[in-house]
Amino acid sequence: MRIVVQRVTKATVHIEQNPYAEIKNGLVVFIGIEHEDDELDADYLASKCSALRVFDDENDKMNLSVNDANGSLLVISQFTLHAMTRKGNRPSFMMAAKPEKANALYEYFIRKMNSLVNSEVKTGVFGANMQVELINNGPVTILIDSKNKE
Repeated sequence: MRIVVQRVTKATVHIEQNPYAEIKNGLVVFIGIEHEDDELDADYLASKCSALRVFDDENDKMNLSVNDANGSLLVISQFTLHAMTRKGNRPSFMMAAKPEKANALYEYFIRKMNSLVNSEVKTGVFGANMQVELINNGPVTILIDSKNKE
């Protein structure tokens, strides 16, 4: 399981040109679920994401978590995070989980995040064609992979 975490000043998800969810000052979390992933992967990533110290403290040092900064969260499913590009120029998504499994783990991850953060976790719609607008603050973008714990 992989997440891409971006610190934002605001973000909006549109579905069919209609606003669906919006946050200000927080984290956008894109999550890609692999066929071998399970709830332990989701637990690890939710714990890391909720505790990630990427917000500035009073000394302008990245030292605060999303909870410390009273930030918001927006979680978006993104199977393309598991694209393989070794052969040719057309990405392969063979490692991405099938929709039934991926949706169940996506929903589990959201519930886990809701239990760990102070604000309501906003989401996109699993499997929908979404347009995501965001203003990356910093820019701060961090990739975390549950199979590669660096």
